[in-house]
Amino acid sequence: MRIVRGWGWKLPARAEIAVTGIVQGVGFRPFIYRLAGRYGLVGFTRNMGDAGVQVVVEGDKRTIGRFISAIRAEKPPLARVDEIRVAWKKATGEFALFKVAKSEKAGLGLASVVPPDITLCDDCLREMLDPGDRRHLYPFITCVNCGPRFTIIEELPYDRPRTSMKAFPLCIDCLREYKDPADRRYHAEPTCCSVCGPRVELYEEGGECIDVPNPLQEVTRLLDEGRVVAIKGMGGIHVAAKVTDDEVLARLRKAFNRPQQPFAIMSKDIATVRTFANVSKAEAELLTSQRRPVVVLERSPGYMLSELVAPGLDNVGVMLPYSGIHHLILHAGKAPAYVMTSANVPGLPMLIDNVEALTKLRGAVDYLLLHDRIIVNRCDDSVVRVVDGAPAFLRRSRGYAPEPIKLAFESGRKVLAVGAELNDTTAILLGDRCLVSQHIGDTTKIETLEYMQGAAERMMGLLNLSGVDVVAHDLHPGYATTRIAPRMAKRLKAKTLAVQHHHAHLASLMAEHGLEELVGIAADGVGYGSDGTVWGGEVLVASFKSFERVGGLAKQRMPGGDLATQFPARMVAGILWQALEREELRRVLTEFCFGGFRRGEKEVRVVLRQLERNLNVFWTSSCGRVLDAVACLLDICSERTYEGEPAIKLEAAAEGGDARKVKLEPALKKEEGLVVVDTSQLLLGALEALRARVPRRHIAAAVQQALARGLVEVATDAASVEGIKTVGGSGGVFYNDAITAAVREGVEKSGMKFVRHELLPTGDGGVSVGQAVVAACSR
Repeated sequence: MRIVRGWGWKLPARAEIAVTGIVQGVGFRPFIYRLAGRYGLVGFTRNMGDAGVQVVVEGDKRTIGRFISAIRAEKPPLARVDEIRVAWKKATGEFALFKVAKSEKAGLGLASVVPPDITLCDDCLREMLDPGDRRHLYPFITCVNCGPRFTIIEELPYDRPRTSMKAFPLCIDCLREYKDPADRRYHAEPTCCSVCGPRVELYEEGGECIDVPNPLQEVTRLLDEGRVVAIKGMGGIHVAAKVTDDEVLARLRKAFNRPQQPFAIMSKDIATVRTFANVSKAEAELLTSQRRPVVVLERSPGYMLSELVAPGLDNVGVMLPYSGIHHLILHAGKAPAYVMTSANVPGLPMLIDNVEALTKLRGAVDYLLLHDRIIVNRCDDSVVRVVDGAPAFLRRSRGYAPEPIKLAFESGRKVLAVGAELNDTTAILLGDRCLVSQHIGDTTKIETLEYMQGAAERMMGLLNLSGVDVVAHDLHPGYATTRIAPRMAKRLKAKTLAVQHHHAHLASLMAEHGLEELVGIAADGVGYGSDGTVWGGEVLVASFKSFERVGGLAKQRMPGGDLATQFPARMVAGILWQALEREELRRVLTEFCFGGFRRGEKEVRVVLRQLERNLNVFWTSSCGRVLDAVACLLDICSERTYEGEPAIKLEAAAEGGDARKVKLEPALKKEEGLVVVDTSQLLLGALEALRARVPRRHIAAAVQQALARGLVEVATDAASVEGIKTVGGSGGVFYNDAITAAVREGVEKSGMKFVRHELLPTGDGGVSVGQAVVAACSR
């Protein structure tokens, strides 16, 4: 029997192999070509229209088996193999050799995805800086291991004629490399050189092209002189400036309406970054990874950059160069870093078009460095921060999008989820994968809402999807994404499903960790509750199909509604309204929060009258609003100019604080059948410490700890009652290092497991995935 089996394995066989994952644009076909040669197999490989790769080989069955095992074991470093399906057939003898065949528009019927953009590899960087190389100082140098992918692709399969590189026919030398199996530019679709590829040009503010021998070198000189320059990169247009000149940065803030929002900066290498920031091992790995996100770092004692880089914060967002353009500018620059932030007004999509940039940036920048390669899919920089020892996405975009999240279940439904409102993303769920879009942004702006629709449609096109079964959206009736979802569903012949915001947060967390249920703490700024009030400090018992609200933070008044989110002095008034007599509250507001009332004493009286008469007063259990109120009471931040500002500055102010210096314990109470943390008592405790002249860093630290302990007590008690062993945390509050650490420690001390986001943003950037999985599992 063994002899017969051995003979069978030696007989000629044919294997038709379908490989899915991230296998196009990452050197996979050249890898298969070389692998087949090593094993002496004949046949072909080709890209398919749904981003997968087909491989057909003939040879003896045992050898083919080893070949298939090697595909997964030895795959290219940038590839991700999710699935390999093999159909065994009789050999036909039709092949004499192995080749890379022409791509096929048809699909394999399996879910794959195009790769994200990849940072310039070491080999290309070395060649670019080598005076003897034919691509010396050419900024668009690339190979099969690096360069643009997602931002240039128009349709699948991923081949040069289906990207924006089709406008640049290969020269004789580049074509020879492209066709040489031994060359690392073999089938590297974006490959080019100074003879045949894109070119950079420098423009004055008025739109006149400047004739200079080396535009990149000129940009470096201009930046070092204190000029503001717009720079077109891989996924969009940045604005760059010196980081050591207050006057330049003040002008930049005014031009782009960013009075306080921190700027991302770019530095040439880790050694330089360490001159102004502390860099841990985990942070260094992120900074130097092929994905090159912006990493939020703690300022070092030797920090010498302008305070206007990140006003009021103890950290700074830093990235290393990831394109040839960036490397050449930073390589020649004199400054330790340069501002490299999106060249757009907050909330609007990142600029990508040359004509649009020349028009919209007039008066805001001095010069523009533009190139003639079209950006098909705009893609902002990703932003990561190490929180309680683990990386957390503030924004998941360039370098990561549109990589899918692998699910622990397979759904027969196709779902498009349109996300929330701010920091929006979209998601498409197919089978056991959920693909997440690049960062979309603030959909209250019509331009961003249109961008969201376009990004969703383009992703569906890349997946060969003509329709879906469900369009999922937020429960909030006022969100633009909610209002547009029915129109999108009608066009796609789909039904709609509203998903409660915090349920979506926790569902995305469960999807990441392969959980079916958990007790979750969903803590953020705002989410429309199923009772019509504003939630944001909730403890939920959640599964994909349902959730039960069991507790959280006490409901508090929001006098003036949205005005209370912009001016947290109003939240101080709302939280303390029932805890203090009216006159005492007025004294507190005028003594400690007066800067938060633009119209002075008159506005204080108006707010108190609103509370007294219950006019234009809303209710919220938001953790973000409590943190905002504490920031205002401690005179840390009295106006929010960007999302999360008061809470972010409160965390910075708490750095070095000792919570034990303040006697502040969370008080629990029953409210409408729920166990809640009494946040009025927390604020009163902070006020008492402030009057006792306790340093504000200690008070800030104590409030963060007390909030965390209170939420942990509610959550672990609920988990014990339900017999659930896992407690999770999601929402923007879990970007706070101290709160996250305290929650984790409290949960683990109770003998339970704590989970948090690892693959998705903790904030609203992950909500679309939660919406998608809830819709996929709904009845």
